[in-house]
Amino acid sequence: MSKQIQSPLPGTFYRKPAPDQPPFVEDGGDINAGDTIGLVEVMKTFHEVKAEVSGSNARFSVGDEEPVTAGAVLVELD
Repeated sequence: MSKQIQSPLPGTFYRKPAPDQPPFVEDGGDINAGDTIGLVEVMKTFHEVKAEVSGSNARFSVGDEEPVTAGAVLVELD
């Protein structure tokens, strides 16, 4: 059964800490509980999204700089 990490807030999801930086987590990568997997920007304020579960084979369902709603699934893990 897959595990999910959801957006805690509505806003714009960013997979990278800065435009010229690599993503926090690569597609297919491993995630440990507590890892930062992305940022959600709300009104020019950036909020870290931290994983509450660990897993492997990360599959992002939201692209970089895409709008998200609170509770939207950002990534699924094995």
